[in-house]
Amino acid sequence: MVMNPVSDKLYSPSPFFVWSAMISVYVVWGSTYLAIRIAVQTMPPFLMAGARFLIAGSVLYLVGRVSGNPKPSRKEWQSAAVVGLLLLLGGNGGVVWAEQWVPSGIAALLVATAPLWMILIDILHPSGRRPHGWVIWGVGLGFIGILILIDPLQSVSAKETIDPAGAGVLVIASLLWSIGSLYSRKAKLPKSPLLGTGMEMLAGGLGLLILGVLTGELERLSLHNISRSSWFGWLYLVVFGSWIGFSAYTWLLRSAPTPLVSTYAYVNPIVAVLLGYFLADEPLTLRIFIAASMVVGSVALISITQQGSLSLKRRRIKNGE
Repeated sequence: MVMNPVSDKLYSPSPFFVWSAMISVYVVWGSTYLAIRIAVQTMPPFLMAGARFLIAGSVLYLVGRVSGNPKPSRKEWQSAAVVGLLLLLGGNGGVVWAEQWVPSGIAALLVATAPLWMILIDILHPSGRRPHGWVIWGVGLGFIGILILIDPLQSVSAKETIDPAGAGVLVIASLLWSIGSLYSRKAKLPKSPLLGTGMEMLAGGLGLLILGVLTGELERLSLHNISRSSWFGWLYLVVFGSWIGFSAYTWLLRSAPTPLVSTYAYVNPIVAVLLGYFLADEPLTLRIFIAASMVVGSVALISITQQGSLSLKRRRIKNGE
């Protein structure tokens, strides 16, 4: 049960609505990797992503303001800009660039390693928390999965080789996403998630557009050469990825148990791999299957262990231990 923000009474959301929202997050966010791959086939990646987030962010910001949220302060704009640049310019920007050469399923698996980087950063930080033993095992398992997936020694056939530059950029993108996520925990942001995310999208979208211009994408842009499928892919990212998927996710954060909501982190890459295999004829070899199992398994292990530790800590506090 959760609190009704209007009446301050406890209410239980219908399991039907909860699972409808969960399936939406699973499928929509898992499918955005394939939509990105389709969009960048004939669209410049940075301009494509920049336009997506500027449009999506503008709508979210306006809805947040019309809903009665106060005007953001200068400090909140600064924090939102840092988060938006790290998550969207650094994180998503790396994804859209790399997916010009890397299959969408592989991209999703490498991006899914963000929790591993977050744990590693926390361990190395002077004031970081000592993680549970199972979490350390999870991090190790995940990084072994990354090595098997990327195969830096090029021990497999040329048909199974993943573009090394694209894979490297995806790893950096996942790291930047992790840094942005950790920063956002203590950053001064608006209380409204809708308003804050809109601000982050505006900042990240502007950064992506500037990067696109600086890398010469504007000169290469030709609206006549953009295919219909790329337009559909871009529209899907705006409507389903940024609006529907995010709205379902923010509702779930307030209406469903956190352990259930967190499962999207290891379901999304599975959805992405399967969609890439069945809809885009992307490879799914034994090596990729083993690496995917290790990466997804490590994220699931970390998530479940952390949720268990948090629940134990809350019980101890409640019991006065």
